[in-house]
Amino acid sequence: MEDIEILAQKFYEYSIFIRGFSKDTVRRYKYVIGFYCRYSGIQSINQVSEANLRALFLYGRVERHWKTNTYICFYKSFLVFFKWCIKQGVLDKNPMEGMDKPKIEKLLPSKLTKQDAMKILEAVYNYPYDQPFLRVRNHAIFSTFIFSGIRKQELLCLKLTDVDIENLSIFVRQGKGKKDRIVPMTYTLAQTLKRYLEFRKKLNKTCPELFASLNRNQGFTDSGLKRLVEQVQIASRIKFTVHKLRHTFATLMLEGGCDIYSLSKMMGHSDINTTTIYLYASAEHLRSQMTKHPMN
Repeated sequence: MEDIEILAQKFYEYSIFIRGFSKDTVRRYKYVIGFYCRYSGIQSINQVSEANLRALFLYGRVERHWKTNTYICFYKSFLVFFKWCIKQGVLDKNPMEGMDKPKIEKLLPSKLTKQDAMKILEAVYNYPYDQPFLRVRNHAIFSTFIFSGIRKQELLCLKLTDVDIENLSIFVRQGKGKKDRIVPMTYTLAQTLKRYLEFRKKLNKTCPELFASLNRNQGFTDSGLKRLVEQVQIASRIKFTVHKLRHTFATLMLEGGCDIYSLSKMMGHSDINTTTIYLYASAEHLRSQMTKHPMN
């Protein structure tokens, strides 16, 4: 009888070192499998059954009010784990194969208006900071989100050498899906980053990360960014997330006339169909296309 926790630990190591999955993906696997073991009270892989899995999903939907995305997250995580267990010879069949999954609601991505995006940048720049370094750094951080559309983790992992102000480009190293890409930089963003880099140099920040912490010579952290976002939400009186800034970039680019193929490359999407959802999110873009009707 294989202990499910020991087996799961081997699966996490396999996912990281053999498959090269991200830490966030493995963290999700740990949460899902741990939640299942606690709820079902199972200790051995032999105790896994379609019945207790169905009970878990029913509990999640009814008692925990899981959204469809949460349901599918659990579903896919189990599918991968049990498939691996079959390869290890500890399961005969995948108990998830007979399970149904709901359709994902096709919701339009949540975004900000151009006016709100500008208001956020103004709030960041005019905030009463104790240190002038914070003003230029924080303004550069939010400008990078709004003018390049890169993801939160991609921004935190940016190195000083990844930003080429002279050639107006940002090199995103090993973004989502372990893919490198180059994102062009606007002149406005270039000027903001240049001002930040000059300030960074004056304070003798030598860490390899582009965005440095105030009191330490190291990269800006995830928790620091979370606190900063909360601070700016209060100052601007606008409720937003970093991912909403990414959606805002995409819709504003389309409204500005950017073609869908180029936007897909800048966003780092593997499938262009992922990018097309922004066509529906931008009423202004659709309105501009309607003017092309020959009888208009």
